[in-house]
Amino acid sequence: MSDDEIDYSDIPKLDETFWSNATLCTPSRPHNISILIDKDILEWFKSQGPMYQAHVNDVLRRYMESQKSYLRT
Repeated sequence: MSDDEIDYSDIPKLDETFWSNATLCTPSRPHNISILIDKDILEWFKSQGPMYQAHVNDVLRRYMESQKSYLRT
């Protein structure tokens, strides 16, 4: 489908009011570190694709979040 074929009629126009209330949110930049990981774990993550470092970060973030809620109870 080309851009000309897309129906935008149900989407409201963004006026100055919208932009005056908008907030810019920029994600934090990851830090480079050295970490020891078992070879088989590293190989598995690498086999998942070129963004394996981001996947490792996501797994660690999910674990961290689960522990926060676990420790609050």
